Amino acid sequence: MRAAVIQFPGSNCDRDMAVALDQVAGNAQTRIVWHKETSLPEGLDLVAIPGGFSFGDYLRCGAIAARSPIARAIVDFANRGGYVLGVCNGFQVLTETGLLPGALLRNAGLKYICKTVPLQVETTDSAFSAGYEAKQRINIPIAHHDGNYTADAQTVARLQAEDRVALTYLDNPNGSVADIAGVLSENRRVLGMMPHPERIADPALGGTDGAALFRALANRMAPA
Repeated sequence: MRAAVIQFPGSNCDRDMAVALDQVAGNAQTRIVWHKETSLPEGLDLVAIPGGFSFGDYLRCGAIAARSPIARAIVDFANRGGYVLGVCNGFQVLTETGLLPGALLRNAGLKYICKTVPLQVETTDSAFSAGYEAKQRINIPIAHHDGNYTADAQTVARLQAEDRVALTYLDNPNGSVADIAGVLSENRRVLGMMPHPERIADPALGGTDGAALFRALANRMAPA
């Protein structure tokens, strides 16, 4: 698997994501791509947009990053059927580009939250979640101030009807509509999620509940 991790001013999980891809997914040949690049490396299987505070979260979280030079290349890559993973700030960027529906607003409690939370895997029908069991309960860290997933009732109903809600919170920490913690695109090749799987993908980090996501990606993209 060949992967690229996008780096913006203010990214702080780019190295964590690259390590998880290379070590857990099995030598993903990961490249760090600076946001001012106008194209992605050739032959990529996956683009990962990591967590952090791109451009200081000015204007709206992810809004400026979504208009960086590299953003058009990411959208084109996704529209051609490429796999894209956005975690935390990356999820915010994906909604700002229009690759995923909805928006991430200020947490309902108006406070930054940093803790491990219980989640439920709602679908295994994706390259990202195929390594889990349906309705499996896992524990993944969150670290955000603007993780309150919001969408209108029609959009939420469509996501649920199309089995595109990837993860839900079991103890909703931020007020997200329908407890949504992660959603998939229509072609199921783009995943945005607020929890950080890369932070819980190695026993040295206190758990491995995030590792299955990276292993599943590697398995899906392994040469035939």
